[in-house]
Amino acid sequence: MFQSTIAGVGYYVPKNIYTNTDLTRFMETSDEWIQERTGIQERRYADRIGETTTTMGIEAAKIAIERANIAAQDVDFIVFATLSPDYYFPGCAVLLQREMGMKEIGALDVRNQCSGFIYALSIADQFVKTGMYKNVLVVGSEKHSFALDYSTRGRNVSVIFGDGAGAVVIQPTTEEGSGILSTHLHSDGADAEKLAMYYPGASGGIWLEDQPNWPDQELGGMFMTTEMLEDGTAFPYMDGQAVFKKAVVKFPEVIAEALAKNNLRTDEIDMLIPHQANLRISQFVQKTLNLSDDKVFNNIQKYGNTTAASIPIALCEAWEQGRIKKGDLVCLAAFGAGFTWGSALIRW
Repeated sequence: MFQSTIAGVGYYVPKNIYTNTDLTRFMETSDEWIQERTGIQERRYADRIGETTTTMGIEAAKIAIERANIAAQDVDFIVFATLSPDYYFPGCAVLLQREMGMKEIGALDVRNQCSGFIYALSIADQFVKTGMYKNVLVVGSEKHSFALDYSTRGRNVSVIFGDGAGAVVIQPTTEEGSGILSTHLHSDGADAEKLAMYYPGASGGIWLEDQPNWPDQELGGMFMTTEMLEDGTAFPYMDGQAVFKKAVVKFPEVIAEALAKNNLRTDEIDMLIPHQANLRISQFVQKTLNLSDDKVFNNIQKYGNTTAASIPIALCEAWEQGRIKKGDLVCLAAFGAGFTWGSALIRW
């Protein structure tokens, strides 16, 4: 078995900055209201036409590939995590493969929302450890702004999310005790409907208390209706309190699991990079683990919640700022819709 390591990191965020005050042009809200609940001050939105989840992922991938000292043609496998793909199908991974002129390699899409990058990283880790691939590109990218409800009705969700992408290249290493030490993945679907986008979908609404009014016809007509667009059921739904209560329990648990697996202590963590879901969640977890400010990296204030992109964006920023150095113990952790959660412990 080989050990895998992160050989290159990169991120991309769109140029369009929307502050909390900017959002008051579309909904009844305020800078104070948003910051008090989320810690977010501004976020980036992709160009409405021209920028997509895939194109942003490509920009992040280019940087990660260059920093790994390889070329796009050297990539053996792609794992692309997103909840906002360019198409319902096919996935973004094949679009990235095409646009970057890569070989006819395997391309996998991961739909695990906020924990998508941790899941994708774990998949890449297994492929490299077994010797199957030598250069695995892992991308997390999101374009939330194309499908949110920018009205007062949807403000509880829409003010939280932003667009962006992050990427890493995973390679084998012979340096003992370095690289990805372990990854840990979990799920509990009991509260899947607490944070979800129900439509378009193929459930027919059987998991929901409020059943949609489907058209009276023998076949078809059950993917999306005009009524869903009008009454708001086509937009994402989130029970913020339920998410918060579960997240503040599972974050510390999965971090402790990673440390125990490697016989390490919390005070040995040099940098914790949590999924940027909500600054209040990150602060709660930091307090629970008794970590100082210099050992936790948050950038949700600038970018909002970029879901599968949040960890690789934050990881890259922390590294660029010199807050992650060779030999540091870095812990990544995420929690999100599903519910799914996970962690990765890395010796940089």
